[in-house]
Amino acid sequence: MLDIQYIKQNPDKVAERSLQKGYKVDIATLLKVDDKRRQLLSEIDGLRRQRNSATESIKGRRPSEEELTQGRVIKDQLASKESEYRQIEEDFIIRLKSVPNMPLDDVPVGLTEDENQVAKTVGDKPEFAFEPLSHHVLGEKRDFIDKIRAAKISGSRFAYLKNDLVKLQFALISFVIGTLTNPEVIAKLIKDNGLKLDPRPFIPILPPAMLRTAPYQASARLNAEEVTYKIEQDDLWLNASAEHTLCTMYMDEIIPEDQLPLRFIGYSTSFRREAGTYGKDVEGILRMHQFDKLEMEVLSSPETGLDEHKLAVAIQEHLVNALGLPYQLIRKCTADIGKPNATGIDINTWFPSQNTYRETHTADYMTDYQSRDLKIRLKRTDANVEFIHTNDATAFALGRIMAAIMENYQTADGHVIVPDVLRSYMGNQEQI
Repeated sequence: MLDIQYIKQNPDKVAERSLQKGYKVDIATLLKVDDKRRQLLSEIDGLRRQRNSATESIKGRRPSEEELTQGRVIKDQLASKESEYRQIEEDFIIRLKSVPNMPLDDVPVGLTEDENQVAKTVGDKPEFAFEPLSHHVLGEKRDFIDKIRAAKISGSRFAYLKNDLVKLQFALISFVIGTLTNPEVIAKLIKDNGLKLDPRPFIPILPPAMLRTAPYQASARLNAEEVTYKIEQDDLWLNASAEHTLCTMYMDEIIPEDQLPLRFIGYSTSFRREAGTYGKDVEGILRMHQFDKLEMEVLSSPETGLDEHKLAVAIQEHLVNALGLPYQLIRKCTADIGKPNATGIDINTWFPSQNTYRETHTADYMTDYQSRDLKIRLKRTDANVEFIHTNDATAFALGRIMAAIMENYQTADGHVIVPDVLRSYMGNQEQI
């Protein structure tokens, strides 16, 4: 959530920038509620001092009837004020959490994702001497993807992945883990992009696939209506992406400054309702209710947060370039970056069968919006404590990137050439 002091100092700016992200928030009422809660808190503190003073004054002797009456009056007033405060505090938190994070000044202003900006286009599109097939047709033809039997067992938007496609997925996992845990690769990307960062590598994580309501809400990532599955009999939700159980891992903790940055590469099966998605997106494995994903999560100091975001994007480009896939780098506009995000970048990869670029990666910088509610702080060497900054970014959403590989590397006879960088992880297999 946003710092209430920042909102008080910039009420008009917060209202305007919130509207640019598609959120109409009542800042005036929020500030009135905050004033009321602060007034109540002051009155409660005053009553507690009176109570403590009265208790101290009668220590060791029998109180008079007048003192007993006064004590009951203070007790009743305190109970009433505390009850009123709890109600006001609940209203305040709801209103405060309705305010989105502020977009950075260089984020394009736009009302829909159609106003996102193409920052650059990289790579040559493949040329085929035949009509390229979609990945789902290729998958059925080569017995890589079986959605018919999956629908019989689990319903629509599930799939059995089979044969060499499974080997390709695990090759991708090994490639990513090997790349992000290599300090030389990280150091080179930092140097090549002119960043001022510690070159420590990413820590591989297998995170839980479920989390409780409180941390999920505090992460500002819980979307119960459109995205997230609830476990009916428990206070648990299925995570919609690995970063949801990565960004919450240090909830309520203070991290010594010398331990930052904490860079994680998490692998998890993820679950999404994908409500309202139709058409070509439901074919094949582009948008599934269940999918596997490698996700980067970084906890850092405030002064390095933006550079960590740039590093995450550089890593994404490095991975996609290593696969030899054509792509576009997209600067997301205010309406598309998301509620907790201060800025966001997408990578859209070329899909020949659709003759268009499709989103395969996203990178989000949250500043201290998540950590403020999660209460994740850093302790400076001078003992000062402040909120950390968080970043998350896709390494590979495996279904999507495998779909892109299948389409861009397909052959006339229905095989798929294995990208050079993955062959050593597949026993030097050249095609599937």
